[in-house]
Amino acid sequence: MRIPDLILEVLEQLPNSPWTGPTLGPRTTTVLLFAGVVLVLVLATLFGRYLRWRVKGRRVGVIASYNARVHGWWVMVVVIALAFLAGRKGVVMMFAFLSFGALREFITLSPTRIGDHWTLLASFFVVLPIHYLGIWNGWSTYSSLAIPVYAFLFLPIVSALRGDVKRFMDRAANVQWGLMICVYCFSHVPALLSLRIPGYQGRHLLLIAFLVLVVQSGDVLQKFFSVRFGKHRVAEGVSLTRTWEGLVLGGFSAMLLGSLLAWITPFSVLAAALIALVATWMGFLGSLVMTAIKRDRGVRYWGHAIVGHGGMLDRVAPVAFAAPIFYHLVRANWAVN
Repeated sequence: MRIPDLILEVLEQLPNSPWTGPTLGPRTTTVLLFAGVVLVLVLATLFGRYLRWRVKGRRVGVIASYNARVHGWWVMVVVIALAFLAGRKGVVMMFAFLSFGALREFITLSPTRIGDHWTLLASFFVVLPIHYLGIWNGWSTYSSLAIPVYAFLFLPIVSALRGDVKRFMDRAANVQWGLMICVYCFSHVPALLSLRIPGYQGRHLLLIAFLVLVVQSGDVLQKFFSVRFGKHRVAEGVSLTRTWEGLVLGGFSAMLLGSLLAWITPFSVLAAALIALVATWMGFLGSLVMTAIKRDRGVRYWGHAIVGHGGMLDRVAPVAFAAPIFYHLVRANWAVN
């Protein structure tokens, strides 16, 4: 028997493999996935402690930054795991909370005036909760229209009624752009739970896990390859660490990860790899856009909510840009009405 045939025969015997279709239950699959993530974090933690023991001198700061990021990942994985244990409602509430925190960071660094107070109150305490109420109840048509149509039309009216016209266009655009990225785009992640995918019932949380793992891992890999091999910057005036080499190598590394995670999705191995590539590149470009805004505001991080990772918006921005594309690819090709 040839080696390729032998490998294929072994793969066909594995439970829940993409060659045979899902056979493990959704809970078992989720537990296995989180066990793998925890194992990676344990290894990363041990590696960080080894580096702290061996490395001295000027590179101590780099090691401390690495260990802080690993600690931050532990916190985020625990929070996500608790939300997954709570099921659909827990996940929607978690993303609503993250949207609120990200929007607060965005608005804090945006120029506002007294005339915007009612507009901001409406954004945080009317638009955001009502939008997530639509996600909670699976009102896909309402959720797709609430912010880009109704909120975008009526919030500037609220500001105009206050009679303050100084920098009116800039202020209105800041509020609208914040809602678009932090709430509308980001909410496409929990919106995945409402898709009806034949043969995939009860496994939608795994789609969220696939998207977050691929995009966040791709973001880290792109930074690593940019630092290690990068020579040609994508936008030198925006970022000195984002390079074309990092974009390409990080994207193809994410493709490999996506193909390895195909067993938790309704995708074939090839489809999982291609979707992972698209999502990762969208995350990369989204981070570039948000970095341009930070440079314009004169800050390095959106906030300091997550130790070692900056603010919430620093972490969710890549996922926020990738989520709408991922959602509509899945909806168009695998979901039914």
